[in-house]
Amino acid sequence: MAERVRVREIDDDEGRRLVRIIRRGSESVVTWRRAQMVLLSAQGMDVPAIAKVAFTSEDRVRDVIRNFNADGFSSLYPKYRGGHPPKFTLPQRREIKKLARARPAEYDLPFSTWSLSKLADFLVAEGVVDDISHEGLRVLLREEGVTFQRLKTWKASKDPQYAAKKARVEQLYAIADREVAPADGDPEVIFCVDEFGPLNLQPRPGRQWAAVSGKNKEPGRAPRPRMRATYTRTAGGSGTCSPLRSWARTSCTGTSSRARPGPGSWSSAATCAPSTPRRSGSRSSATTSART
Repeated sequence: MAERVRVREIDDDEGRRLVRIIRRGSESVVTWRRAQMVLLSAQGMDVPAIAKVAFTSEDRVRDVIRNFNADGFSSLYPKYRGGHPPKFTLPQRREIKKLARARPAEYDLPFSTWSLSKLADFLVAEGVVDDISHEGLRVLLREEGVTFQRLKTWKASKDPQYAAKKARVEQLYAIADREVAPADGDPEVIFCVDEFGPLNLQPRPGRQWAAVSGKNKEPGRAPRPRMRATYTRTAGGSGTCSPLRSWARTSCTGTSSRARPGPGSWSSAATCAPSTPRRSGSRSSATTSART
């Protein structure tokens, strides 16, 4: 013989809350039906009678009542999620995000920017995933907060003595501007000559995958620097050149409304039908000095 199951004693506040769920019908159908079973049991109705009113099995009624006695109102809301389970695990998603934000040159690849097709092929070749479509990769990167952006970065000289030459040029400018007294060995007259003649310096931004900046950036990450791009000169000077490309997090927000409670007794409302839901750059020119 099945045991007699009955809901625990509920107070007036809990009763009114159950009535609001049933009368307004603003919750899901599952929540509405569970609340109805609990309220009927609180009114003294036995399990077989509740099963007939709710058009379900007696075992289902007993499960709902036991869950409510153990977890309270949280048991009335379904915890399942519909749809296909995630195809990629969390470690796989992190590795895909890491590779998308890296430079292909770091992996000895003969191109400077990831495209979706190149990145997808590389992920499969490296064994990160078994297979991934281009659109699926785009959606995954967007979910991980990585988008294709225009970025400006610094281009440093490859001259190993660039720092010493730059410091010397700045010192000579300071002497010419009478900001620093010339020391022994320093010239008293300084000539500035442009090696390349007139140049039209127009930095052109490149693109790459990078993290989103602003209020939607990753927690704890410093703001991304916004700097002017420069040319690479073989003589150790500086100019402008095109920067790299890279992938960067988007989010969406919404609003919700909560129904206002209304007066009423919960003693005989279990069978009510639900209502209808509702960036300074330094002067870049080569300097020659002559002592007079």
